[in-house]
Formats: sequence, C-alpha cells, structure tokens
Amino acid sequence: MEEVKLLGSYVSPFSRRVIWGLKLKGIPFEYIEEDLSNKSELLLKFNPVHKKIPVLIHNGKPISESTVILEYIEETWPENPLLPKYVYEKANARFWIKFMEDKIPIFYGLALFTQGEEQDKAIKDCLELLRTIEKQGLEGDRKFFGGTNIGLTDLVFGLMAYHWEVLRKYFLH
Repeated sequence: MEEVKLLGSYVSPFSRRVIWGLKLKGIPFEYIEEDLSNKSELLLKFNPVHKKIPVLIHNGKPISESTVILEYIEETWPENPLLPKYVYEKANARFWIKFMEDKIPIFYGLALFTQGEEQDKAIKDCLELLRTIEKQGLEGDRKFFGGTNIGLTDLVFGLMAYHWEVLRKYFLH
C-alpha cells in the first residue's frame, strides 16, 4: 500500500491545485493542514529549502512546488491522465503552465499590493493577460485548455478561480 500525504493550507490555491489533481487521479491521500504562522517540524523536515507548502510525501519522499507535484503525480499514476496524449499537445499544455507560473506575480503581487498609477498599470496588464488567455488558450468552443476534459493546465490556472472574487474586485471595478 502506497503512503501519500499532502502538507497544505486551506487558503492556499497552490495546495488546492494538488488536492484537485490527486482527486481527479483517484489517489487516496492523507491531508495535513499546516499553520503557516507556526510551521510544523514535518514541514521543516520535508521542505527545508523553501519551508512552504504544498509538500507531497510519497512513501516517505517529499516533492515540493505545486506544478512539480502535479507533474510527479501525472508520471507516477498514469491512470486518469491530466496531460494530453500527443507530444505536441503536451508541449502546448506545458507552455500555458509556464505562462501562468511566470504571470502569478502580475496577478497577485503588483495588482493587489500597489497603488495609484502603478496599480492602474498593473490592472491594465492583468486584463491584457486575461484577454490573451481567453483568446489563445481557450480558443474556439473549448471549455478547458485540454479541450473537453480538465487537465493539468486547468489545475494550474485554477488558482484564478479560487480567488476570483478578490481578482474581480480589483480588475473589474
């Protein structure tokens, strides 16, 4: 029997990505809620470099960073795939995953924690990014980046949905 544990935080969209991925794959796991203001010895032991969540522990071996964890579970448990079957489509999915990872600071850092002209520019940049995502990533009648099924790219972009009310307050005021 494989042992799978996830150290996370309820409020973390990065933890949510991994939870969603594990559930979509049908992988049983033990969830351990972390108090980020008082980090556990378990977290410090299994992520001594960044000391942050999420951390997946698979048979005693830790994997950190949500997108790395999602790739790991995709390769470890091939049933219920989260990446497309064909190489070109996989490369395209990885492009959009990297795109989102690179843009997170724009969505969260700049737009939410700036003021005045700097915030106005950040909001404009965020809206442009959303238009690009909609036009290029979700072209045609596709519901998800992978077409008709939720995939790894959708899980990565899911953090936007997780905090949609906050994003909407700032970007659509």
